[in-house]
Amino acid sequence: MDSMPTAPSPTAPTVAAPIRWWRKWWRGLSPTRQDRFAALAPLAAVLMFLAAIVAAFWYLRAEEAEREQEALRRDVEYAQQRVRLRLLERQEQLMRIARDLSNQDLGKAEFISRAEALISQYPELQAITWIDDRRRIRASQAAPTLASGELRIAGEVLKPGETADTFGLARDLQQPVYAQPAATTGDAAPLLQLQVPLNNQGKFSGVVLGEYSIDSLLRYGTPTEVLARYAVTLLDSKNQVLAGTPLGPRNKATQLLPWTPKANEYEVPVSPVGNGLVLRAQAYRTSLGVVGSGLFWLVGTLSAMTAWMLIATWRHTRRRMQAQEALVAETNFRRAMENSILTGMRALDMEGRISYVNAAFCQMTGWSAEELVGLKAPFPYWPEADHETLQAKLRDELRGNTMAGGFQVRVKRKSGTLFDARLYVSPLIDAHGQQTGWMTSMTDITEPNRIREQLSASHERFTIVLESLDASVSVAPLGSEELLFANKLYRQWFGSQTGGHLQLVAQAGVVPVAGKEQSGMDDEDGLMGLPTDTLTSARSENAEIYLPDLGKWLEVRSRYLNWVDGRLAQMVIATDITPRRLAEEQAQRQAERAQSVSRLITMGEMASSVAHELNQPLTAINNYCSGMVSRIQSGQLTEEALLTALQKTAHQAQRAGQIIQRIRSFVKKSEPNRALADVHSMVNEAVELADIELRRHNVRLTHYVAARLPQVMADTILIEQVLVNLMKNGAEAIQHADRPAPNRSVELRVVPKQIDDRQVVEFSVQDTGKGLAPEVLERLFEAFFSTKQEGMGMGLNLCRSIVESHQGRMQAENLYNGSEVTGCRFSFWLPLAKPADATTNSVANEQNPRTVA
Repeated sequence: MDSMPTAPSPTAPTVAAPIRWWRKWWRGLSPTRQDRFAALAPLAAVLMFLAAIVAAFWYLRAEEAEREQEALRRDVEYAQQRVRLRLLERQEQLMRIARDLSNQDLGKAEFISRAEALISQYPELQAITWIDDRRRIRASQAAPTLASGELRIAGEVLKPGETADTFGLARDLQQPVYAQPAATTGDAAPLLQLQVPLNNQGKFSGVVLGEYSIDSLLRYGTPTEVLARYAVTLLDSKNQVLAGTPLGPRNKATQLLPWTPKANEYEVPVSPVGNGLVLRAQAYRTSLGVVGSGLFWLVGTLSAMTAWMLIATWRHTRRRMQAQEALVAETNFRRAMENSILTGMRALDMEGRISYVNAAFCQMTGWSAEELVGLKAPFPYWPEADHETLQAKLRDELRGNTMAGGFQVRVKRKSGTLFDARLYVSPLIDAHGQQTGWMTSMTDITEPNRIREQLSASHERFTIVLESLDASVSVAPLGSEELLFANKLYRQWFGSQTGGHLQLVAQAGVVPVAGKEQSGMDDEDGLMGLPTDTLTSARSENAEIYLPDLGKWLEVRSRYLNWVDGRLAQMVIATDITPRRLAEEQAQRQAERAQSVSRLITMGEMASSVAHELNQPLTAINNYCSGMVSRIQSGQLTEEALLTALQKTAHQAQRAGQIIQRIRSFVKKSEPNRALADVHSMVNEAVELADIELRRHNVRLTHYVAARLPQVMADTILIEQVLVNLMKNGAEAIQHADRPAPNRSVELRVVPKQIDDRQVVEFSVQDTGKGLAPEVLERLFEAFFSTKQEGMGMGLNLCRSIVESHQGRMQAENLYNGSEVTGCRFSFWLPLAKPADATTNSVANEQNPRTVA
């Protein structure tokens, strides 16, 4: 390699300045002083060197002590965790026994068997005792090494003392309680106690007492490498040694030396016992004493020539430690990143052997890293049915035949369940650029596959439903001739083009947004004609159109929606309503026939009254004519008398003609023709027609019409038919009730009214009959229901249909005087004509004038 020029050190000016000053100062001294300083220079150099060595020594000793203290603390905490985990494992096992005893799943024999198995398996566990709620020992099992004085006999009762106090504490807290009672005999080793309460259906039923050998707990719970480096002991809360051998006291003489280091020790309480059990570790003495220190100083003195090398070595050590700490931090950071990602990572060497798996891979498959690392195919997470396929993929993977997009496989968990995964394979390159294996990333795609299958099934069901609809459905974007969607019926009617969609939109009156070629003016909005509300929330518009090409009546509904690609589109649904229209037309013709028949029946019932009414003017005409003939024959008729008689005869003939004209207009069948109608004229015509029938039944008719009533949109003949029918029914009800002459009256009232914020005209017919029974009121307007023997049951049904076709409502109610029914009241209302109806009606009358024959 070519040598690179080194940049000048930034400290060069700082060093050069003192050197120049030193030279200047030295040259200014006299020769004598220069000699003195020359003699003292080696001493000063040695002293300065020694000071530097001492400072370096103390610094290194302090740093070494700090490292030893940190290592001691770390090892002690590690040992404490091991002891803690061992205690928690034994606690969990005792809690399982307590749970089985609480559930009465364990008898005394099974308890002793399980206790014996635990004691033989774990040497620190010395005895397990079952104590009931009365502090009586039910069963106990102890290790052979337990002293005879500490054995617990079945049937005995706990004596008052620390064990009994812990029993009460476990009963009150309902939680496991640790205690360390004093030894029962002088030779017996202290035991650590754990009492786990028994809870039978919320009731305290005793405890399970576990006793641990503290010495065995220290021996088997503390790692051997910690025991090899330190003197480890277990202490109680009073700082008394329970297990282990502490280091002896140091030599008092050496303790007085200033450089003698203090004892390196560290202690930490053992949870879950707490401060009652403390783990202490003391580092073994490694100092060489005074002689060793002297040799160190001698070596330091003899190493004066290598001081700078030692300083350089120290600096190198510092940098190396810093680099090592940075490497450890970087390694921990990368390991934390690997463990936090959700993608499983697996590394294979060049022979196909697993060399690494991360936490996510282990979590997905259920196998631990220890179970997987080092295995060769077939791997345990391969399903048995896919071994050949996965073996072939592995061979391709080792040959480098990998797919860029990965491939999908099935993976078996340790529990036996399967899940779908996608694998991505890439070469594993080391720091020297050499390939050392293959890295595979695995992602669980079970849920995305399930969602994709559900979406596919949902789309298929949606398509099947739309294809099987008996309505045409089409979707097209606004301002474009592209057809985004069309179901089967649309394709049958219009093919696969957008023409049918646009034809339906145009003929139904829903104009889509104009294209660029239609927006020539700069001040026009391209969305003119669309709803002012949010387009996708606008309500659908219905229209009934007739297509001659198909020969069908279609009900067209349209609405705006946002298509999947974000474009604004219009959906049109066209339903074939040809059968319904034909049925409506037929029903309309039948209704018209029924109305005509009803009018004929009404006139038939009124025939005798009409004949009586016509008989009067005809008799008067006959009498006038006979009188004039006899007077002419006798010569007694003057011209003035003849003129008077002829005028009276003409008046009677005109009256008979008016009666016949009204009857003819009423009975004549005509198409419904709603027009602006005057309420006064309509009521007068109906009163004159009904008055004949009412006088025949000796019923008095009174009517009241409010002044200045506005016009209504109505078919006058049909409304007159309703009024005549109601008044005739009132007269028949009075006749049937056999009311006396003063109480035989029918009243017609027409007044303005406001119903549900609508201005209407109310017509009411009130009679003085016996009213209607409750069961009759419920079925009054049903077709073919009648209370008359000769009735057909169509009159009131037709009346209500006529009123409702005019957007009105009809109802009936009884009139009461206290609890007595004094009559019945039929009423209906018609809405007032809107201002726009007058213009529409005038145009319609000009185009279709109504002729009266």
